[in-house]
Amino acid sequence: MENSTNIAQTIIETINNIFQNLFSSIDNNLYNILDDITFISSDIMNDSYFEKILGTSSSDGILVIANSLLFGFLLYYSIKYLLSHFTYCTVESPSQFIFKTIIFGISINSSYFIITQILDLTSIVSLGIRNIGEELFNKNICFSELISDINNSFFITNTSFDIFSLDGIIKTTLTMSLLNLVFTYSFRYIMIKVFILLTPFSILSLLLKNTSWFFQAWLRNLFSLLFIQIIVSIVLLILFSMDYSSGNLLIKFIYVGAIFALIKSNSIVREFVGGVSTTFSQNVENFFKK
Repeated sequence: MENSTNIAQTIIETINNIFQNLFSSIDNNLYNILDDITFISSDIMNDSYFEKILGTSSSDGILVIANSLLFGFLLYYSIKYLLSHFTYCTVESPSQFIFKTIIFGISINSSYFIITQILDLTSIVSLGIRNIGEELFNKNICFSELISDINNSFFITNTSFDIFSLDGIIKTTLTMSLLNLVFTYSFRYIMIKVFILLTPFSILSLLLKNTSWFFQAWLRNLFSLLFIQIIVSIVLLILFSMDYSSGNLLIKFIYVGAIFALIKSNSIVREFVGGVSTTFSQNVENFFKK
């Protein structure tokens, strides 16, 4: 009987050690990645290959294609204006169209500057929210700092980690949820880069009424993706305002709820402004949902 008890205890300790090492490894690497892929600024474009794809002048990158399409739009309007004399269809005046072409042509070739300002503006807002927390709580408002405080308070202490305890179950739930968060925000990171590359074409689409819907879809999707990091900053600010030192059970479940709010932040934003979903369970049919 005693041998059976010792064997069971050994198995439990082995399982606990395995999970403790796993969670420690995730804690030491995961949350720095979360900070990098969540709080995005114009630094996302500081990639030599990405700059080559987008193009910094009218003679390279995607800007070459956008400028070629601009001439294609001019040809389309010329043919449409010519045919309007025979079909008596209403067409905007040549002077108005030429003026729009000049304005949007300049904007297309300045798309690198425009998207940089949009990214930096979002970064400044989210950074401002986190700076408020730093002044109030004297801590960096980020994922790596947060998980360090949580673990020191009531998850992983000097005592052995027990996955079969309530704290162990909560820790396991949080780790799995945060892994989901990493995948979700990684997908968001890639989608933001995609919409950055679409910037010249979205501006070009404003030239014609028939294609202006593309700009609206682009703006809505990009705004929803960027607005998520503002929501994340607010949630983190709320989390850092709580006192974890007491190890109160209510605080632990509030923390779980906050992580769930971070996971669902994209869905929350989409309810207000629409946009592309970064949740893996979401169907791609809602990509251009209005």
